[in-house]
Amino acid sequence: MDVRGEVRQPRFSSGSFKSLFRDFPVSCVQQLLLTHSTSDLGPGDLLDGRFQILERISQGRWSSTFKAIDTSTGRPVVVKVPPRHVGNTLHLREAQIGSQLDHVGVQRFVPVDDRVKSRPYLVTEYLEGHSLQDELERVGSLSVADALNLCAQICDALDYLHQHHIIHADVKPGNIMLCADGSVRIIDFGIARLTQGAFSAHVGTPEYMAPEQVKGKRGDARTDLYALGATLYEMITARRLFDTLPEDDRMNARLVGDPAAPSRYMPDLSPQVEEIILHALARKPADRYPSAAAMKADLVAPERVPVSGRASRLQAPVLAKLWWPVAQLVALCLLIPIVLFFVFLAVLKK
Repeated sequence: MDVRGEVRQPRFSSGSFKSLFRDFPVSCVQQLLLTHSTSDLGPGDLLDGRFQILERISQGRWSSTFKAIDTSTGRPVVVKVPPRHVGNTLHLREAQIGSQLDHVGVQRFVPVDDRVKSRPYLVTEYLEGHSLQDELERVGSLSVADALNLCAQICDALDYLHQHHIIHADVKPGNIMLCADGSVRIIDFGIARLTQGAFSAHVGTPEYMAPEQVKGKRGDARTDLYALGATLYEMITARRLFDTLPEDDRMNARLVGDPAAPSRYMPDLSPQVEEIILHALARKPADRYPSAAAMKADLVAPERVPVSGRASRLQAPVLAKLWWPVAQLVALCLLIPIVLFFVFLAVLKK
C-alpha cells in the first residue's frame, strides 16, 4: 500500500452528536464547502507549471492530498492543499516547521517559493510503504522485540524534533510510516508546535493525547513521549488506553486515573518492558522520561531497566460523572419521603 502524506482522519473517541460537534466544530455549510473546495484540482492538472497531479490520495476537513510528479526532478511527491474557505495559518506554521527538518526519521518537505504559488499548498516527499496503523489492523499486535525496536527508531526522530524545539503533538500509529526501504518515518506536522507555543483544547487524537494536552495546557517533549507510550502499549497488547470504558469517558479518564497494566492483556510480558511503557504513560509529565533519548536507552536494553513497581501503584480512573446519576437517585429517594410528610401535614390541617 502506498504511504500517504496525510493518512485517514483521527478517530475521535466519542460517538455522540455532542462530542462530534465539540471535537469538530465544523458546520454543515463548511462541510459542503470542503466537498467542493478542491474540485478544481484533479488528475492531469499541472499546478504552477511544476507539479503534475496524478491522483487524489485523501480528503480531510482541513486539507486534501494528491500524489503528483515534481517535473523539475521527475520524483513523486505529495501535494497537500487546504480548502479555499480555510485560513492559511495552520499551513504556514506547518511549512515553517517543515522547512527546518532534515532527518532520516522524518518525512521531508519539498521547498517551494511562495511567490510562485497560485494558492496555498505544501509539498512533501512521497513515501512507498504503509502506516503502522495499517500494520496493526492487519496483524493485531507486534512481537515485543519488534515493538521495542520500532519505538527506539521513533525516539531517534522525536529526539531530533525536540532538539529543534518542535513538538509533534499527534504521535500515533497513523502518523508513523513503515517504508519500503526499511526506514521508519514520522509524518503529518499539521498540529505540531514550537515548544514555546500552547496547545489548543481537544486538538489531537484522543486515544493518544497526554493529560496536559487534554487540558489545553502547554506541553513539551514529554507530551510526545506519552503518545509514544500509548502507541507502544497498543503495539504490544493490541489494546488502546482505557478501551474498556464508554467512549465518552476515555479522554477524561487519563486525567483522573491510569490505564490497565499491559500485563493484564499479556501475562507473559516482562516487568521491565511493562516498566518502560508505564514510565512513558505517567500522568504527570515530571514522572515520565525526561527525553526521547532517555526512553530509547531503556528500549534498546530493557534487561537493564530497574523495576520500580509502577504496575502495582496504578489507580483505576473514577469519573465523577459516573457517580452523578447515582447521587441524583439517592437524593431523590431521600427527598420523596420529606415531601410526602409535608403533604400529609397539609392534608391534616385542612
